[in-house]
Amino acid sequence: MTQKVAEQMQLLKRGTVEIFTEDELARKLTARRRRAKTKRQLRIKLGLDPTSPDIHLGHTVVLRKMRQFQDLGHKAVLIIGDYTARIGDPTGQNTTRPILSPEQIEQNAKTYFEQAGKILNTSEEKLEVRYNSEWLAKLSLMDVIQLAAKKTVAQMLQRDTFKNRLQADIDVYTHEFLYPLMQGYDSFIIKSDVELGGTDQTFNNLVGRDIQRAYGQEPQIVITMPILVGLDGKEKMSKSKDNYIGVTDEPNDMFGKVMSISDDMMENYFTLLTDLPREKIAELVDPDRTHPKEAKVLLGTTIVAQFYDEAAADLAAAEFDKVFAQKQLPDEIPEVEISAEPIMASKLLLACKLVSTGGEAKRMIKQGGAGIDGQKLTDPNAEIIPKDAMIIRVGKRNFAKLKLTSF
Repeated sequence: MTQKVAEQMQLLKRGTVEIFTEDELARKLTARRRRAKTKRQLRIKLGLDPTSPDIHLGHTVVLRKMRQFQDLGHKAVLIIGDYTARIGDPTGQNTTRPILSPEQIEQNAKTYFEQAGKILNTSEEKLEVRYNSEWLAKLSLMDVIQLAAKKTVAQMLQRDTFKNRLQADIDVYTHEFLYPLMQGYDSFIIKSDVELGGTDQTFNNLVGRDIQRAYGQEPQIVITMPILVGLDGKEKMSKSKDNYIGVTDEPNDMFGKVMSISDDMMENYFTLLTDLPREKIAELVDPDRTHPKEAKVLLGTTIVAQFYDEAAADLAAAEFDKVFAQKQLPDEIPEVEISAEPIMASKLLLACKLVSTGGEAKRMIKQGGAGIDGQKLTDPNAEIIPKDAMIIRVGKRNFAKLKLTSF
């Protein structure tokens, strides 16, 4: 292995869980270097099923690894799973995932390229975007049968998700076996050299190696990345669990959410979401060398700057300090028009769009998470008489200013 390839391997291994296999990856990188005149790019595959419209920082862990490959001269192949999404990946599910409608899939897919472009190099030379309906929709029944013949039932039941559901007497449907086979077929069609994914995709991606071998193609290397823990510090980052930081969040919200994570989560976030050297990260997460708040501010500004710029990051940090450290109000508070008629406290929060439901409003008030003009609300049924410029707060970051109307 040349020194150049060794350096690339060190970069690419950062933050990974497993590489199947490191020797194969080193050989591919070495072979490309020896054939430098041909400039053959490795094809780096990542599949995304458009099951929701937004990408959060958990998704960017894998996207950032793909960007590293791009920066080393390779080509990213982003597979939008518009066809596989109709089946639904059973990964991590203890029940069958609902099948999405074509309209839902199309709507969700529209935002994926734009949001992924915040991390990836979207030039034609560095990125290829494919929709797997391009080839999967054309498969005949005989094609599907031949594909299914590449794996045994015993091999499919090695998947933890299926095994756990059967042990719990929860149904596993035959069509769910098709998902990893189709994902593997994607790898064969686009001639994948490397496939990236979270640890929850290990089984699916390794099936891709088997499918490529079965069709006479050199098997892809599989690189798995850890699952980013959400803001609650317990579950994986997920929109459905409301513990996520979206890549389209406003700078102030993005920074504030980063500041809310626990100190022991910082090393994981620094490693997976920034390019800081390991030595610097070790210094930042050591409380004897760096105060945790100072480290977290750097983490927040670094992440915000990646999606906006340094100026936006500095403004977000200053705003956070003003609101939370100095206990001042934000510079910009959304105005909400409302009549002067008395209104129940929980309904006022809902009218200000600071909560999504009346139940959430009542819960926030009972938990002490809401206030009016600096005074904490305690009774969801309390009668509030709106006043001009009255400040309503929910949580630590959400404010509204009332503007009385004549209606």
